[in-house]
Amino acid sequence: MRFDLTDLRLFANIVEAGSITGGAARTHMTLASASQRVLAMEDALGAPLLDRSPQGVRPTDAGHTLVHHARLVLEQMERLRGELGEYGAGLSGHVRLLCNTTAMAEHLPGPLARFLAAYPRVTLDVEERSSEDIVAALRAGRCDLGVVTDVADVAGLESFPFRPDPLVLAVPAGHALARRKRIALAEAAGDAFVGLAAGNPLQDHVAAKAGRRLALRVRVGSFEAVCRMVEQGVGVGVVPAAVAQRQTGRGAPRFIAIAEPWAERQLLLCARSLSALPLNARRLAQSLLADPAAPDLRKSP
Repeated sequence: MRFDLTDLRLFANIVEAGSITGGAARTHMTLASASQRVLAMEDALGAPLLDRSPQGVRPTDAGHTLVHHARLVLEQMERLRGELGEYGAGLSGHVRLLCNTTAMAEHLPGPLARFLAAYPRVTLDVEERSSEDIVAALRAGRCDLGVVTDVADVAGLESFPFRPDPLVLAVPAGHALARRKRIALAEAAGDAFVGLAAGNPLQDHVAAKAGRRLALRVRVGSFEAVCRMVEQGVGVGVVPAAVAQRQTGRGAPRFIAIAEPWAERQLLLCARSLSALPLNARRLAQSLLADPAAPDLRKSP
């Protein structure tokens, strides 16, 4: 059998996406071309690689073996690109980074922009996932680096402090609690809440720590939208302190530090092994950890 790198990358993407359509899109390939490649791989092997169903595809035993080795080969090729890139500008590099909601929205855009300016031939694939999904992807070798909260189980991974990421309670300017500096979330649990979309990892985390069921009045798609709804008096909401620091003006919400350990979050940069990463992934990790632009968010806004 003869599988090329495109075959291996396509198959790994299909398994991760759970569908041939999703894998084709991640590989920048048409669905017809992707399907033909998978069929050719199965013909060459003489056995099915995927179990197909209306819900998507799952790897067979042979498929599990192939995707395991495909990831090893692709990782080695990325290491080769990075190390040969030291000798000239002929080879580019690719790094895959997974991050949670707050990291994507608040803490990564600036550092990633500076990294890309410093390494113009490196491309990044950045996706937002829950911390639990990121840890699982790191362990399975589906990404190079991950940014997660410190509540995630990072056993077996190398982890490094990245940014403080405390949570604060946003209340309307005229709210009875607006003059408070610190508060336990249970004190506001009787208020109507402005929350994030169902299934959002941060929203689930807050609901689990509230001590009682939150009375969600409305769900919105971003932290900025939470602040705008709170400003209009719809309810109260929980947002990262990094978001709160950007909210200014006479009618802006008031922000109160949540005096509970679960709200004093820390973001971690994680990898299976920093020293074993491809060169460009190591460069990105070193750049993120050394970035001087991290604000001090441990004080209440």
